[in-house]
Amino acid sequence: MPGSVAADRHSDEVTALAAQYARLPAGTPVRLAKPTSNLFRFRTPATGPGLDVGRFNRVLEVDSANHRAHVQGMATYEGIVDALLPSGHIPLVVPQLRTITLGGAVAGLGIEATSFRSGLPHESVRELEILTGDGQVVVARPDGEHAELFRGFPNSYGTLGYALRLEIELEQVRPYVRLHHVRFGSAQECAAAIAEICRDRSFDGHPVDFLDGTVFDAREQYLTLGSYVDEAPFASDYTGQRIYYRSLRQRQVDYLTIHDYLWRWDTDWFWCSRALGVQHPLVRRLWPKKYRRSDVYRRIVAWDRRHALTDRLAVLRGRGVHEPVIQDVEIPVDRLPEFLEFLHRQTGISPVWLCPVRLRDRKGWPLYPMDPDTLYVNVGFWATVPLRPGEAPGRHNRAIERKVSELDGHKSLYSNSYFEEDEFWRRYNRPAYERLKQRYDPEGRLPGLYEKCVAEK
Repeated sequence: MPGSVAADRHSDEVTALAAQYARLPAGTPVRLAKPTSNLFRFRTPATGPGLDVGRFNRVLEVDSANHRAHVQGMATYEGIVDALLPSGHIPLVVPQLRTITLGGAVAGLGIEATSFRSGLPHESVRELEILTGDGQVVVARPDGEHAELFRGFPNSYGTLGYALRLEIELEQVRPYVRLHHVRFGSAQECAAAIAEICRDRSFDGHPVDFLDGTVFDAREQYLTLGSYVDEAPFASDYTGQRIYYRSLRQRQVDYLTIHDYLWRWDTDWFWCSRALGVQHPLVRRLWPKKYRRSDVYRRIVAWDRRHALTDRLAVLRGRGVHEPVIQDVEIPVDRLPEFLEFLHRQTGISPVWLCPVRLRDRKGWPLYPMDPDTLYVNVGFWATVPLRPGEAPGRHNRAIERKVSELDGHKSLYSNSYFEEDEFWRRYNRPAYERLKQRYDPEGRLPGLYEKCVAEK
């Protein structure tokens, strides 16, 4: 990054953070002191001092001519978009929730409706500055001394180190997105259309810049095809009384500003706000607009999980407990109908989100080893499923994990996982991870990947 006031300030912040890390006594658990999280592994909060990374939240430099930006690791995508849109740019992939951080999307993966053409967020990273587990600050690039760390950082979830600065690619945007919601009566038809659209990057002669889908049931699924346009006859607003996911059934063609398109899912946390009553017309009118955000809803859910209020009320009402089933999985497109049929039968969750993705980089990423020749569909489902008397929590999640493995799919690790250790490492490349752990955190100051994502409850 060229010298500048922002670069000098960042350098001073890095020096201070490395010094703070060095002062932590050996054996002290390391945690990040930051205001937001999009993880769904609700565990006993760590005690003791945390690394003050909250200051690493800025866009440091925008190179519009070369479509690049230098961004600090704790910058949220909301802040990044606000900084970039005035120059007509966005990151190649903007995950759908405002407070996801750039560093989090790279270390823990992310996805959105440009992923069928732009891959995953880490694939548009050109350089990573990382505070590693051994307390060093290194700059990792696709080649050079730390190339293996560059490849292995995605899906490491802070167990190798923390991203302090990233150089990312940008794309030029246009003012509006035209949406075309296309209904399909079967998963087979929907999967075939996904494959065709991703191959041609067009539909009925119109270019497709964005592609995702919503499944309401086995006979009602929609693909939403987005295209950049310079002008729009109208622009819908789904931050007030109207709810975006319901509009898929109500109108075939819609228009959003690019800003509102990027955050179309955030106002109602996809459709999860309904569990909190926010979609009830009276509650919605009384619920302040500034609090209709995914991060607010998540804090409410985290509080409920800590105190088990919902489960206690369910037991008092004789309804039994529910198991949280919060997962994102990548399924090969030709196996998608089989997985959706299983998911409907196993859980009954509705709606379900679909998001096609194909890797841009043919070398692949060792800790999340997707096949670059395969088109996958991310299937996202976020709800609770009732347990029958005597059933242990985890039954539904474990069945889903087994099915994903059977279909040569992959499961994101941001939520609770139930893999046995040997199975986990078969899926997530133990040899590659252990080489990186030995080199960049030989004393084990940071937790291991299995311990952090599975074993810690």
